[in-house]
Amino acid sequence: MLNRYARGFFTRLFTPLARTLLRWGVTPDAVTIMGTVGVAGGALVFYPLGQLFWGTVFITLFVFSDVIDGIMARLRGHGGPWGSFLDSTLDRIADGALFAGVAVWFFTGGQNAAIGVAALACLVLGMLVSYARAKAESLGFTANVGVAERAERLVSVLVVTGLTGLGLHEGVLLAVLVVLAAASLVTVFQRIRAVRRQSLDTRRAPSDPSGASRDASGD
Repeated sequence: MLNRYARGFFTRLFTPLARTLLRWGVTPDAVTIMGTVGVAGGALVFYPLGQLFWGTVFITLFVFSDVIDGIMARLRGHGGPWGSFLDSTLDRIADGALFAGVAVWFFTGGQNAAIGVAALACLVLGMLVSYARAKAESLGFTANVGVAERAERLVSVLVVTGLTGLGLHEGVLLAVLVVLAAASLVTVFQRIRAVRRQSLDTRRAPSDPSGASRDASGD
C-alpha cells in the first residue's frame, strides 16, 4: 500500500538528487550497495548498543537509497534484470540486519526476550514473504498481493523502534512486532493461495477454454 501511494511523491522528491549523482558519475549499483551497508551497519552497531533512536536516525539516512537507485536506473534507461536482482538481494540483507539488531538488544541489554522473539519472527516471516513472491515469479506466476509488503514492515519497525529509544513503552514495540509477524504470515498464505489459483487456472486452460475465458473476464 505504501509502495503504491508514496512512490510518486518520493520519486518527485528525489529525482533532482538522482540527476546530480548521475552527473557526478555515481552508478545506481553503487547507491544500492551504499544504502545496504548504511542500513545494515546502523542496525547492527547502534541497536545492539541500545541506541534505538540514533540508530533509527542513522538508518533513515540510508533507507531511501532504495528509491534513489531506481530513479537513477530509469533516468539512465539501464534498468534491467541485474539491477532488480541486486536490489532485491540486498534488500533482504538490510531487512535481516534491521530485525536482527532489534533482537540482539532485547535479548541482551534490553532484557525483554518477548520483543527479541517477536523481532526474529518478523525476520523469518518477512524473508518468507519475499521468497514466496520470488519463487512464484520464477515459475511464471504473480504473487504481488498481501497485507504486509516490505514498505509497511520497514516503516513500522523504524518509527516505533526510534520512539522506543525516546521513552515509548516497550509494550508498544512488542505489539507492533506481533502484528507485523501476524500480517506477514497472512501475506504468505495470501500468496500461496494466489499461486494455487493461477496453477489451477493454467491446468484447466487447455481442456476448458470456456472456463478460462470466464475466469479472465471475471477478474
